[in-house]
Amino acid sequence: MAQFVFEADLHGLLKLDTPIPNAPPARWQRKAKESGAPGPSPAAGLSPMKPVNRSHSFSKTPSRTPGKSGSKIQSTPTKAGGDRYIPNRSTMQMEMANFLLTKENDPAEESPTKKEQQKAWAVNLNGFDIEEAKILRLTGKPQNAPEGYQNNLKVLYSQKVTPGSSRKNGRYIPSMPDRILDAPEIRNDYYLNLIDWSSQNFLAVALDNSVYLWNHASGEIIQLLQMEHPDDYVSSVSWIKEGNYLAVGTSNAEVQLWDIQHQKRLRNMTSHSSRVGSLSWNSYILSSGARTGHIHHHDVRVAEHHVATLAGHTQEVCGLKWSLDGRYLASGGNDNLVNIWPCTQGDSGHFAPLQTFTQHQGAVKAVAWCPWQSNVLATGGGTSDRHIRIWNVCSGTCLSIVDAHSQVCSILWSTNYKEFISGHGFAQNQLVIWKYPTMAKVTELRGHTARVLNLTMSPDGATVASAAADETLRLWRCFELDPIKKKEKEKANSAKSSIIHQGIR
Repeated sequence: MAQFVFEADLHGLLKLDTPIPNAPPARWQRKAKESGAPGPSPAAGLSPMKPVNRSHSFSKTPSRTPGKSGSKIQSTPTKAGGDRYIPNRSTMQMEMANFLLTKENDPAEESPTKKEQQKAWAVNLNGFDIEEAKILRLTGKPQNAPEGYQNNLKVLYSQKVTPGSSRKNGRYIPSMPDRILDAPEIRNDYYLNLIDWSSQNFLAVALDNSVYLWNHASGEIIQLLQMEHPDDYVSSVSWIKEGNYLAVGTSNAEVQLWDIQHQKRLRNMTSHSSRVGSLSWNSYILSSGARTGHIHHHDVRVAEHHVATLAGHTQEVCGLKWSLDGRYLASGGNDNLVNIWPCTQGDSGHFAPLQTFTQHQGAVKAVAWCPWQSNVLATGGGTSDRHIRIWNVCSGTCLSIVDAHSQVCSILWSTNYKEFISGHGFAQNQLVIWKYPTMAKVTELRGHTARVLNLTMSPDGATVASAAADETLRLWRCFELDPIKKKEKEKANSAKSSIIHQGIR
């Protein structure tokens, strides 16, 4: 007669086990249990392991069930560890489970030959030793890398992100101008340079035949001059470095020099035969570019001011700028050329360009020197070109080029950030800030309704003024420094002294 034994699994769920052959009848089991005689285990023959000895045991003293008569006595299980949910723990194989669990966490004791063989397989299959690529270990100390070894996977976690591939918390750049000023009757002529900002914080603006000065600190407006003949007009203005003298180029081929403090004209220099559309200072040397394509050097200290003539353009010189160290003069013309001139004469006694760049396909008015790299020049072409190019004037190579998609009228480098700003014409008439050297576009400043003619920067480098054909001047606070850096810069500037101490006659 077969007997079915019911036992509980670890979750308390009952399952039907297989019948046990030759099992004694239930009556024999009950008698043996009452007499205390050993009997066959209910799970005999099922488990190859003996029951696990436990430190705790249940009492063997019979207990009475409340409300039952004394003749019916139920005794607790005689085998240690048994209970009504798990009558027999011998089938759980606890020792085997404990052995397998502890074996997984123990370091494997393998022969050196086997370890080397596994390492060779891992290197051939994965390209690296899998043991050395583990990031987390449950037990044991981390292995020391061999001398000279560099883990390629470590780059994912330890390499610093580059500025070009990460988006930093960029500074706030206002999209609207800080101030808008009227500029009535400003001449809509691409080849003229009509605004300039002095180191003493005066903004000079040429409006047709007059020049006005705007004091940025007080807001005061001063009319400095007015041409005597109504048909003449002012074609260019430029401040000396100290900001106390203003050079004015006119349509009747004159170069005038004005004392701002006394609002008085100091001298009138005539050497050109056509209008003077560009001016640039290098200490006491004033360079002027004319419609004839000639550039004249004027020594403003002496009576015979005209000291040199530079002939490198066949059409009007519309862009002219000395480098900050005074070594090079960059000129851009309507003949699409960019010339780099030395500050001294050659062996022949004549000035010859050190470099001539012919890549632009339009007139080059926008020329600007990088303030932190004295040999780097930025140039921008007109409507037929629409490109901005960055040059190394020493080697003559083009470092970068970007398509601006519109006429480039002016370029200014920032002294506070590694950026520059460009002014444009049709169709957006916008200002664009570019990151250097990546040439990535930082932002666009819109507001002008006609093409931008000129740009100039405040002495602190925080504000850019733009003059446009819509007869407005707009001031953009696009290079504002945070307060800490601003104090550091002011402290550094206060320690500098001026190079020029000579008077102008």
